[in-house]
Amino acid sequence: MNVILLAYTPQPDALVAAAARICYKDVTASDLLKGEEENLSRKLIADLFKSGHMSTFEHVNFTFGIDGLSRVASHQLVRHRVASFSQQSQRYVKMTADPEAVVIPDTIKNNPEALKIFSSAVEISQKAYSDLVNLGISKEDARFILPHGHSTRLVMTMNARELHHFFNLRLCRRAQWEIHELARKMLILCREKAPVLFEKAGPACIFGACCEARSCGKIYKDMEDLLK
Repeated sequence: MNVILLAYTPQPDALVAAAARICYKDVTASDLLKGEEENLSRKLIADLFKSGHMSTFEHVNFTFGIDGLSRVASHQLVRHRVASFSQQSQRYVKMTADPEAVVIPDTIKNNPEALKIFSSAVEISQKAYSDLVNLGISKEDARFILPHGHSTRLVMTMNARELHHFFNLRLCRRAQWEIHELARKMLILCREKAPVLFEKAGPACIFGACCEARSCGKIYKDMEDLLK
C-alpha cells in the first residue's frame, strides 16, 4: 500500500486557531492570522479539542492519493461519509491478470497451504475475467468474477475534524488490519504538516479510556508505540 499527501490547506494549525479566535474576540477576518504564535495556537487547539469545539477543524482539508488498497478495505473507507472520494473504476479500466494485483493477508501469505489455495482461486478468477472480456463481455459485467481483495486506487479528501474521527475508529487495535495500516500512514503524514492539530489524534485508549464494548485488552503505551 502506498499513501501520499497530494494537497493540504496551508498553515493548518494557525488557521484552526485563527478561526476559533473570531468566535471569542472582536477581530476582523483580515486580522485573524496576524501575530499567530505557535505556543498560543497549541494551547487554544488543545482547549478546543478538550471542549469538543471541533467545528473550527473543518476549515482544514487534506487530500491523499492511495494505491494498493483492497476493495475489502475501500468498502470500509467509503463509510466515512464526511469525505470526498474518486476511485478507479472497474467499469472503464481493464483489470490486470497479475497476481500482485490482489492483496494477500499475512495470515494466508505465511501459511503455505492456505497461500496455495488462495493463489489458485485468484488465478482461476483472473483467467475467467480475461476470457469473458475476450468474448466481448463488457468490463462492467466481467468484473463480477474478480476477487474482493483486488487492489484499487483512489483520491480521498477529509477535513481535520473527520480525520480525527477516522483515526479514533481505525487506529483501534480491533480495526481491520488493512484500514488500520492506512490510518497509521495517513496520521504520520498529517502530523508532519499539522503537528498541533493531530497531536492528540488516535484511539481513545491513548488519551482516555477504551470505548469499545469488547476491548482488545492491549492498550497502546503512547503515540510512538502506535506509529512505529
